[in-house]
Amino acid sequence: MAARGIPVAPPPTPSSDPDHRAQADPRIPALFRDAVAEDPRVLDWAQRVAAHARRTPGGAVTVAGARSLLLLGPTGTGKTHQAFGALRALARHGVRLGWRSESAADLYAALRPTQSRDTERELWTVMTSPLLMIDDLAAAKPSAWTEEITYRVVNHRYAHQLPLLITSNEPLERIRTVLGDRVASRLAQMTDRVVLTGPDRRRQTG
Repeated sequence: MAARGIPVAPPPTPSSDPDHRAQADPRIPALFRDAVAEDPRVLDWAQRVAAHARRTPGGAVTVAGARSLLLLGPTGTGKTHQAFGALRALARHGVRLGWRSESAADLYAALRPTQSRDTERELWTVMTSPLLMIDDLAAAKPSAWTEEITYRVVNHRYAHQLPLLITSNEPLERIRTVLGDRVASRLAQMTDRVVLTGPDRRRQTG
């Protein structure tokens, strides 16, 4: 077509606008594509994580050394909204990071041993993700297996200073009861804790 003198539009190029990248990120569920972290403590955490961003010798972006964040509070107080808002804030800071987000229930389902997949390999990708978000920690029915898997994930990230972004309806002492002292002790040391309060937003109408 161009050879006949008919102009051809150039192929689209990815936007360099951080806000556009944050909104378009396919890893963010549709419900939270426009999430904005309004809590200043969450925004402060995102800014401090962004300050740790650097490239590894292999060229990947890491935020190793940044502290983790534990968002606590009753159901419907906006913990997941704030968490995805924090991830979008990182994009606005220009941090293009290979983060991963899973609910605790989905994470356990993906890591439960089967004959058809290599769950140890999947576990390794979870443990080594530059930034890992776990939603609804301690909501799943507890078992020795879920406690051990959670410990392996948390302990690896604790030892290698890889940040976690966690939401939970349960206070830290309840997390200790559900997931054991080893997990709770590490979370107590490695996380900044933000407690959200208020009514259940999902039940509000009008």
